[in-house]
Amino acid sequence: MRTVAARRGGTVAKPATPPSVIRYCGLAAPIGRIWLGVSDRGVVRISLGGLEESAFVAELAHLRPGARLVKDATSRIIAAARRELLEYFSGTRTTFTLPVDLDGLTAFQRKVLGSTGRIPLGRVATYGRIAVAVGRPGGARAVGGALRINPVPIVIPCHRVVASGGGLGGFTVRGCPDSLDIKRKLLALEGQAGR
Repeated sequence: MRTVAARRGGTVAKPATPPSVIRYCGLAAPIGRIWLGVSDRGVVRISLGGLEESAFVAELAHLRPGARLVKDATSRIIAAARRELLEYFSGTRTTFTLPVDLDGLTAFQRKVLGSTGRIPLGRVATYGRIAVAVGRPGGARAVGGALRINPVPIVIPCHRVVASGGGLGGFTVRGCPDSLDIKRKLLALEGQAGR
């Protein structure tokens, strides 16, 4: 397996074959229930917004067709993801060291997520700035499209990307009618995390 740097301390796996097992579990968080899915290569999905378990399992099945889905809160990667997310929410973690498995994404989507992963806690970047960083000046909408499918929000902090006019821009959480509220909460949490 070949890996490439995604963000400080983390890696993006570029597998040759799809994983045969995806392990998953839930986690209570200040923004509602979070579901985590991991392969043996890294985190494949983080779902926000209080999604029901059955809907999350359906997401995983769609994301990784043919993979066996196992509810398991004890695997090494799941345990690390749970620990790092809990530390993030408690304000003691400012960066993630988790490997992420972005199999199935295009080269452009990977570039956008890689650039987004370098936005430090407490800072934001515009869609336009990310577009320039990935070599697509004027491609702010394309950046928004790539961020919309970010399978590992928070770890790759798409909530830190905002509109050029100072507004929040978009934020999509499947099954959540007020996704922008989650973005506001994450940004507010990060504004106090360093204190």
